[in-house]
Amino acid sequence: MIQNTGISNTILDHIGNTPLIKLNKIIKNIPGNFYAKYEGFNPGHSMKDRIALHIIEEAERQGLLKEGSTIIETTSGNTGFSIALVSIIKGYNCILAVNSKASKGKINMLKAMGAKVYVCPAHVKADDPRSYYQVAKRLHEETANSIYINQYFNKLNVDAHYSSTGPEIWKQTNGKITHLVAASGTGGTISGVSRYLKEQNSDIKILGVDAFGSILKKFHETGEFDKKEIYPYRIEGLGKNLIPTATDFDVIDVFEKVTDEAAAHRARELAVTEGLFTGYTSGAVVQATIQYAAQGMFDENANVVLILPDHGSRYMEKIYSDEWMAEQGFFDTQKQAHAAVEYIK
Repeated sequence: MIQNTGISNTILDHIGNTPLIKLNKIIKNIPGNFYAKYEGFNPGHSMKDRIALHIIEEAERQGLLKEGSTIIETTSGNTGFSIALVSIIKGYNCILAVNSKASKGKINMLKAMGAKVYVCPAHVKADDPRSYYQVAKRLHEETANSIYINQYFNKLNVDAHYSSTGPEIWKQTNGKITHLVAASGTGGTISGVSRYLKEQNSDIKILGVDAFGSILKKFHETGEFDKKEIYPYRIEGLGKNLIPTATDFDVIDVFEKVTDEAAAHRARELAVTEGLFTGYTSGAVVQATIQYAAQGMFDENANVVLILPDHGSRYMEKIYSDEWMAEQGFFDTQKQAHAAVEYIK
């Protein structure tokens, strides 16, 4: 066997320690310094690698997983891919309940990683037996020797980011971070990172990102679960129609909502200005940052970290497809496709 410190034992050794990259062009005429925590550098191309590895290894420590065990989870795609990746290396079976907002490309990726996939309707209530939450619960009950990750209500989701992403950001900014901008879906990322950062410096402002059609912003502000806030939206992995217990609302200072259209265009702009090929939620995070700036949130001394959660390869059939953008009504005379393909015959 070759003995070399440059050789990794498995792909899992490369989870975490993602780069912090200065944004130079997309944040225009706004005071402060802005940095992207680019989670697409994880081997599974999203921040969800962190929770998949942390939760599965904790289950192993507790003796909940053994040879032939099956891991079951609900996912909009990224968590599922990460769980499938870790399952391959560790030798477990993987079953995933995915909501129908996930693109065919995402579903094919999950299948390529050996997962059995159940596609569930996206726009049903959380307690509907067809929802991906309820389908995953049923599959867990029906499958012997299985565990259900249940990321929305699993404190280990928060712990994974408290122990990894938070310390990384603190170290990479030399403790000079003043603001964190992060999306909230399950809430694990924003809660874990923010809890760590607030312990280091309670003055750091935590700026959450929510979607129109989600209940998180209003719940944070009023404590009210308002069903009138719920309606279909397109952004995947952002917002919720239920309250995840993995979300620590106390460490979040404020929420800002973004539209499907603005988030899609901002992700495309991020690619052609900064060379960062990111997912739909990343576009939402950048858009929210610009909206926060318009409210006077930042000054020239601000050091703002934006968590960009995943990679653009997951969205080729959606926000990076001109046809899909046109079908959604997201192109108009001011916002046309920025690049074109010309076929030479």
